[in-house]
Amino acid sequence: MSQCEIILIRHGQANTGAKDEESYDKLSSMGHQQSAWLGDYLRAQGTEFDRVICGNLRRHQETAAGLGLPQSIEIDHRVNELRYFDLAQEYQAQTRKPLPSSAEEFAQHVPQLFTAWHAGQLDNAHESYRSFADRFGQVMSELTELGGRSLVVTSGGVIGMAIARHLSLGPEGFAQVMLPIHNSSIHRFSIAQGVTQMASYNGTPHLDASDRRHARTVI
Repeated sequence: MSQCEIILIRHGQANTGAKDEESYDKLSSMGHQQSAWLGDYLRAQGTEFDRVICGNLRRHQETAAGLGLPQSIEIDHRVNELRYFDLAQEYQAQTRKPLPSSAEEFAQHVPQLFTAWHAGQLDNAHESYRSFADRFGQVMSELTELGGRSLVVTSGGVIGMAIARHLSLGPEGFAQVMLPIHNSSIHRFSIAQGVTQMASYNGTPHLDASDRRHARTVI
C-alpha cells in the first residue's frame, strides 16, 4: 500500500439565512473570499495534488473552483453532505420540538438529532446514519489505495463523520467534532503502512492574520 495524504476541506460559508437545503446551497460573498484566500495559501505553499474531488453540491463546486488549482475537479456524489434541514424537519415531526433559531440552540439540537438518527428513530430520513457513514468511508478507502495526495472539498458533516469513525466516536461525539468546523478549514489524514493518523484538524492558516480573523465562520 502506497503512502498517502488525504486533505479534507470544508466549503466556504454558504447562505446562512437559509431554511432548506436548496436555498442553503450556494456560497456567500464571504464564502467566495475564503475559497480564494485558501487557494492563495495552497499555491504559496507549493502544495501539489494528485487529484481534487468534490461533491455535486453547488457550494462544493464553487469552493473547489474558487481555489484556482490547476488540476481538473472530479465530482463524486459520495462526498455530499447529509441533508440537515430534512433531518431536522423529520425530527420535529417525531418529537414536536421546535427547530433551533440561534447558534446556541443549534449546538444543543444537533447532538439530539444525531442520536435519534443513529437510533433509527427518524421514520422518513433521506438516508440512514450507517449509509452516510459508509459512503464516505468507501471514498477514504479508495483514496488510500490510490496513494499520493488527494484534496477533497466537502462539508462539515462529512468531515466530522470521517473523524468520528477514525476515533470510534458515537453520534454525540460526531456532533461535537462537527460543530466547531470552520468554513474553508483544512483537515489532514496521513496513511503509511496501513496505519491512518489524523495529522491536523480545523486548520485555517489562510485566515490567521489579524485582518482576516473576522472570516473564521462556522455557519
